[in-house]
Amino acid sequence: MRTTVRFLLGQEPRELAAVDPTMTVLDWLRTVERRTGTKEGCNEGDCGACTVVLARPAADGLSYRAVNACIQLVATLDGCQLLTVEDLKAPDGTLHAAQRAMVEEHGSQCGFCTPGFVMSITACLEKDPKADLATIQKACSGNVCRCGTYPHVFAAALETAQKAKKG
Repeated sequence: MRTTVRFLLGQEPRELAAVDPTMTVLDWLRTVERRTGTKEGCNEGDCGACTVVLARPAADGLSYRAVNACIQLVATLDGCQLLTVEDLKAPDGTLHAAQRAMVEEHGSQCGFCTPGFVMSITACLEKDPKADLATIQKACSGNVCRCGTYPHVFAAALETAQKAKKG
C-alpha cells in the first residue's frame, strides 16, 4: 500500500505521493534529496552515523528527538519536521552552535560520525538547553566514533550547553 506523506524538510514543505512503505529516511535523503551529510554506517541503527532530528507537535510546542534515519521509514514523517545536519547552519552559512563547538573543541577526526553526533547533541539541547554531562552522554549513547574522540565531542556539547546557560 502506498500513501501520501506531508512534512517539513528543514523549513521546506514536502508532500510525497505514492511513498514506498519500505523506503527509509536515509535512502530518501541521500538518493532523492541528495543530502549526503547524513551518513550510512551500519544500516542497522547501531552506529548513529545517520542520526537526524524529528520535531513532532506536542502540547507545549515541538518535541525534538534524535532518530536513526537508516531504520526510520519515510511514511512516519507525516506531520513532522525533519532536520538534517544541512539544516543547522544559518542562511548566511554561519555554523550552528553545536557545529561550531565541534570545530573549536576538535570533536571530529575522520569526520564520519560528526554529523550524527551534532544531530544527537542538537536534539538533546533542544529538550534541555542546560543539559549536564550525564544527560549529554546518554543522548549520544547511540553514536559510535571509530577514532575515539568522545572526550572532545562531550566537551563540545558541554560548551554549547554552557553558552545556552549564559544566554
